[in-house]
Amino acid sequence: MYKFIQKARNKFIKKIDAIPFIRYQADLAYQTALEKHISQLPAISTSDFDLIEKIKHEGVVITSLEDLKIPSTPKLLQAAENLIPKILSSIAAQKNDFTIHASAQQIMEYPEIFLWGLEQRLLNIVENYLGLPVAYHGAYFRRDIANQVEQGSRLWHIDKEDRKVLKIIVYLNDISEDKGPFQYIPQSLTAKVVQSLKYTSGYIRNQTLQEVISPANYKSCTGDAGTVIFAATSSILHRGKPPVVSERFAIFFDYTSRRQKQLLYCNSSLPHSDLLLLANNLTEKQKECIFWE
Repeated sequence: MYKFIQKARNKFIKKIDAIPFIRYQADLAYQTALEKHISQLPAISTSDFDLIEKIKHEGVVITSLEDLKIPSTPKLLQAAENLIPKILSSIAAQKNDFTIHASAQQIMEYPEIFLWGLEQRLLNIVENYLGLPVAYHGAYFRRDIANQVEQGSRLWHIDKEDRKVLKIIVYLNDISEDKGPFQYIPQSLTAKVVQSLKYTSGYIRNQTLQEVISPANYKSCTGDAGTVIFAATSSILHRGKPPVVSERFAIFFDYTSRRQKQLLYCNSSLPHSDLLLLANNLTEKQKECIFWE
């Protein structure tokens, strides 16, 4: 019932947003919010500023856990190492399944995974990219099955939850071209493809995309375990390339602004009751990022 209501809400918002006057007013409100918040953006290092500029220009930046040097990374990796065997033992419900997510209960057994996404430095990077206060939607621990199924996030799409969406992806195993890399079309080319296909939302099959752009323009994010990808998924066409040789294990950390009325799919990876338990050891700023609704 909840999914039906959410779907109806999203459909209604899209129709309203399509009205030129409403869209114009929303644009004004958005620009006003950006201007109002600019003086409140947290201070960041020169290297983090450069990282953000690269995200804005290309849409994606590839780095590593080693280079980021986030303090709680050892705890994240230990938790992931403990959780992977439990995800491996999971069995896909249907032959067409292509991914298995860790359950909320499993994430709560290893809260270090969720909490890594609330590291203050990461939140500062995200806030400076968004230009607005951060809404943290949580951590999604994924096992992507090695098969030829092309559905959902394996199809090309642009995230429409907010005007700006940032995802931080951490690879937990070595990912080569045939092991399910995150793929994207650079921002400059994405704009041309969107115009050619008259794309507004939803999924695009690879065959359809190739009618307007050569696969030579696809960018695959490959790398060893510990590779980290910052992806501005609201401004680039992207997908998870189906893994063929072996399964992919990765964690996705999702962020948008807190402008709830403008958001689609307002949700968290954990239920509210679990967030309350985790909040006991969080700072006030971190709490604001998870209790933003």
